[in-house]
Amino acid sequence: MTGSLVTPGLRSRVRGLMEPVALGLGRLGLTPNALTMIGFLIACAAAAAAAAQWWLVAGLLVVFGGVFDLFDGALARATNRVSKLGAFMDSTFDRCGEGVVYVGIIAGTGHAFWRLGPDLPELGVLPALAAAAMAASFMVSYTRAKAESLGFTPGSGMANVGLAPREVRIVILAIGLALTGIGGGLCNTGDCDFFTIGTPLGLRHDGTDFLVAALALIAVLATITTIQRIVHTINQASKQEQG
Repeated sequence: MTGSLVTPGLRSRVRGLMEPVALGLGRLGLTPNALTMIGFLIACAAAAAAAAQWWLVAGLLVVFGGVFDLFDGALARATNRVSKLGAFMDSTFDRCGEGVVYVGIIAGTGHAFWRLGPDLPELGVLPALAAAAMAASFMVSYTRAKAESLGFTPGSGMANVGLAPREVRIVILAIGLALTGIGGGLCNTGDCDFFTIGTPLGLRHDGTDFLVAALALIAVLATITTIQRIVHTINQASKQEQG
């Protein structure tokens, strides 16, 4: 009914798997807020790698950061240290981390466009797609935060509404970045016509297509998710008015 690719049951099972690791980190003296900050620093490292066009490294760091982000909440729940401040810190630095990765991608693709733009002007679509993906992703988070602040879908219910919550976006972005690196980076053949037919699997001998596809998919799915959450909130408001 919610249309989410991540079900509440799946989310609960993953959290359960993270709890032993989180407790182990807690025994090392790390607090939930410290884990939140470490996760943000991993995102910053991923952004720096993307800005340097180390696409495979950036993809691996995005995956690592996404998994690490589960530990702060798991540790807080397991040690009964859940707090409003912790929830605020987690949510805020999750958004900061997601945003900074896109800024790194914009920097990396922008540099490639600046270097190759005179010969390959079509490469300029990549910074625009990264900006679109970032804006659409932020709207997903904003609609949830605003709806919950106004009393719609209390708790974490809104997280289960929509095709592409943060977990889905992280997976798509990580795969796109990693395949871009494995494919050899951006436009190394001197031909940047996206999705060129004639090479194996219909791809050129570089990774440009993968990054284009990942960013475009995130932008589209995040936009659909935002619309789903708006419709969900409208339906809830209508039911409240009728009640």
